[in-house]
Amino acid sequence: MNNLVSIITPLYNSEKFILSTINSVLKQTYCNWEMIIVDDFSTDKGIDIITSVITTSNSKIKLIKLKENLGVAQARNSALDVANGRFIAFLDSDDIWHPEKLDSQVSFMLRENIPISFTSYRLIDENENYKNHVINSIEKVDYMDYLKNTIIGFSTSMIDTKHTGNDFRFSNMRSREDTDLWIRLLSNGHTAHGIPDVLVDYRIHSNSITVNKFHSALQVWDLYFNKHALGLFKATYCFLFYIFNTIKKRM
Repeated sequence: MNNLVSIITPLYNSEKFILSTINSVLKQTYCNWEMIIVDDFSTDKGIDIITSVITTSNSKIKLIKLKENLGVAQARNSALDVANGRFIAFLDSDDIWHPEKLDSQVSFMLRENIPISFTSYRLIDENENYKNHVINSIEKVDYMDYLKNTIIGFSTSMIDTKHTGNDFRFSNMRSREDTDLWIRLLSNGHTAHGIPDVLVDYRIHSNSITVNKFHSALQVWDLYFNKHALGLFKATYCFLFYIFNTIKKRM
């Protein structure tokens, strides 16, 4: 295993962005990685771009093609099934890592002996223009902290399976599967630790309008109240903090 990082990237119709995402991995100063891209039955030319990169540049990139559209959770699970790394890092197909991201994160996790880490990140638009807005990480997040503040940017996150085991998987959900994963891992007593450095560019799309934010909030409520059965008082308490912190992050 030798501190190998397995990078998990689901792909669905991201031909406009996937090359920038892959290039950000190829530019990493930390070289001990494998990238597992799972195509979730895309209908664009993203697979052609990936195949070209694999052919001409790097054999450390692996492509899995699903035969039907199963959703991002199942796509990530397909990658986890074949991942070989001690460390698992997640990178969505439209986000960009800074060159020192893996190096800084692996060093931090080994030095501090921690199970989960995440970093600060900045927002970019569809054309990679910076939106002059940074989401800052916090020092430490436990189970209750996370229920009140879903601060972990998914493309900034990394898991050390030496601590968590490698048998975790995403629930079969079409959205908020990342939030659900952190709730389950942190409820087992693990903590997530933040790195203050901005190491990821997170892409905001033009269709991220207010109605989507409202729908996303309803999904979080459903996650708290129904899936994780927190009870009315605890679910309401955590949800109000979640709303407050979501607004605060975007201000």
